[in-house]
Amino acid sequence: MGRILDEFGELIREQVQYRELLLQMTYRDLLLRYKQTVMGFGWAVFMPLVNTVVFSVIFTRVAPIETPVPYPIYAFCGLLFWNFFASSLRFAVSSLTTNTSLVTKVYFPREIFPLSAVLVTVVDTLVGMILLAGLMIYYGVSLSPALLFFPVVFFVHLMFTAALALFLAMANLFYRDVKYLFEIVLTVWMFLSSVVYPVELLGGRLASVMQLNPMTPILDAYRSVLLLGRMPDPGPFAVASGASLVLLVAFWLAFHRAEFSFAENI
Repeated sequence: MGRILDEFGELIREQVQYRELLLQMTYRDLLLRYKQTVMGFGWAVFMPLVNTVVFSVIFTRVAPIETPVPYPIYAFCGLLFWNFFASSLRFAVSSLTTNTSLVTKVYFPREIFPLSAVLVTVVDTLVGMILLAGLMIYYGVSLSPALLFFPVVFFVHLMFTAALALFLAMANLFYRDVKYLFEIVLTVWMFLSSVVYPVELLGGRLASVMQLNPMTPILDAYRSVLLLGRMPDPGPFAVASGASLVLLVAFWLAFHRAEFSFAENI
């Protein structure tokens, strides 16, 4: 265990050493994503907003459900932070295969590619949070001291997303059909998380199983600190936090150990 922690600490120090390159890659990807687009950063909120409208019609008129806050803001909060997760992984999964000329050249930490994909989507999410703040004002959601816990929730979410970004980028380099299977898994995963409805509605064993999905307690934690003014449920959130840390360490170490064979698989 000590050797693993030492190796992981070395990876963190190396990433700090190359932090300027990471920021440059993030800036480059940000420019490329919105180059020659009319809406620009408006795309960061467009899909969550459209999906919110669609699901609001379904779950307030066609099949009404009860939520602790008005459904539109409940859904938008879940969709915004789910979109951060999903978009990060969509860009990360092909981040190595679309930068082959850089992967095969001089050495630098190759995890910069999937991590920059995640950081670009962080910017998108910050833009989307402006609209979320507007909805909170519109629906009269007041701020509370629990909001101070928001950075912790976001950090756990970031760890979990970064862990899967590293894994998927590496896996797709060795097996190119990973990116196609990933889209199917992501679609199913969304409906197995509390993105647009509380998992408690499902009841029984299925709801308990869905709580084991780290995205469910993470999304519930966002709603707790932002919309409900209370701390997250400590049990599920602690499990999600521990799982996120373990996965980040495991996948980052696996990525680093496989890094020297990347050029052979380009």
